[in-house]
Amino acid sequence: MEKINIMIPKDVRFIISTLKNEGYEGYSVGGCVRDSILGREPQDWDITTNALPQQTMSIFKNKGIRVIETGLKHGTVTILINNIGYEVTTYRIEGEYSDNRHPDNVTFTTSLKEDLSRRDFTINGMAYNDDNGIVDYFNGLQDLKNKIIKSVGTADDRFKEDALRMLRAVRFSSQLGFELDYEDLFISIKKNAHLIKNVSQERIREELCKILVSLKPSVGIIALKESNLLEHILPELMICVGFDQKNYHHDKDVFNHILAVLDNTPAKLEIRLAALLHDIGKPQCFTIDEKSIGHFYGHHKNSADISRRILKRLKFDNKTIDVVSLLVYEHMSKFDKIKTPSIKKFMNRVGIENLEDLFELQIADSKGSAKKFQDYSKILDLKHKCQVILDEKQPLSIKELKINGSDLIELGIKQGKQIGEALNMLLEMVLENPELNDKKKLIEILNKSNYIK
Repeated sequence: MEKINIMIPKDVRFIISTLKNEGYEGYSVGGCVRDSILGREPQDWDITTNALPQQTMSIFKNKGIRVIETGLKHGTVTILINNIGYEVTTYRIEGEYSDNRHPDNVTFTTSLKEDLSRRDFTINGMAYNDDNGIVDYFNGLQDLKNKIIKSVGTADDRFKEDALRMLRAVRFSSQLGFELDYEDLFISIKKNAHLIKNVSQERIREELCKILVSLKPSVGIIALKESNLLEHILPELMICVGFDQKNYHHDKDVFNHILAVLDNTPAKLEIRLAALLHDIGKPQCFTIDEKSIGHFYGHHKNSADISRRILKRLKFDNKTIDVVSLLVYEHMSKFDKIKTPSIKKFMNRVGIENLEDLFELQIADSKGSAKKFQDYSKILDLKHKCQVILDEKQPLSIKELKINGSDLIELGIKQGKQIGEALNMLLEMVLENPELNDKKKLIEILNKSNYIK
């Protein structure tokens, strides 16, 4: 045991001290201890105790504190203080994991060491309270100092218990900038990678997202590839590995270009997903011309289609699927010496809310090209032109016209497709000349057209 002081929240301290006053042990445990030592702000605080679930519930209910029966059979209750839930779990030993995901049974124990021995990694296998300081039976502190991810016990055992831990190892490595222990953990992941098929797509998605928004996402994606996990999670990406583009615009294969783009995007999930998937359809679109130069005609559309299938498989919500596939589809949309009406149509097509994300993706795409082609001045010029249009509040869509369908019906235009055709005709004219967006002028245009007879 090593005496290190951690500043734990007063509500957590209250729970631990309350358990102590009732004759029980209580410790902060897991990720909150790890992050506190690293100087990172913990996302949540978990507590472990030798009190049985019913005993924990009774103690806090008697004090008028709300307790939720989160998972009694696994020893977990949630104590609500100031509208924040704190999970309190009884020391436990887990039985066999026949599905490589969940223990078949749980046995409660009075031993903190036995409880910590079931944890996944040494850096997550530490406990803390103010009386005893850090409780570290598995050299987690040393591994934190050495910046290495090691398993508690044998990696094979830990991964066969819960296959998701393989992905979690890569995620922690990517988030913290730590190495994966090669002698045991990394080799075990390569051997057991196929077990990831026993994990739900939702859990895989959660870990993948955390890897993607980490400080250096390419490190995580490379680790997934080298550990054989990528072929089970994103097999569509494997064909990009080593795929020579045979094009002077690129000095990297498709996979390494994708990684370069990924690392050059801001840590926003939708952009990072689009970066990961933006060229995933290139291999299927590859052609070579008479000069032996490679081309990928239509790869933006193919990549968008593949992206949509992948995101659906990973159970992403519809909004994320739509936004990411849109960014992938539009990532090749670049404009040079183009007229304002076409820029407005582009803005309509992409959506005002997605413009900034698309420009970030396009700039990153440029930075991932061969050095002499890393010029994104045209993208910045387009961005500026879009901003001018927005600042001037120029009309962009039918709903911004100073006339609507009801007005057209009053003017004598029949309900049906003629209304839509007339509004689209007016929009085309207004996109060309914003000054025409005046009700009287629009009616005048209609009077001169064939729509009003």
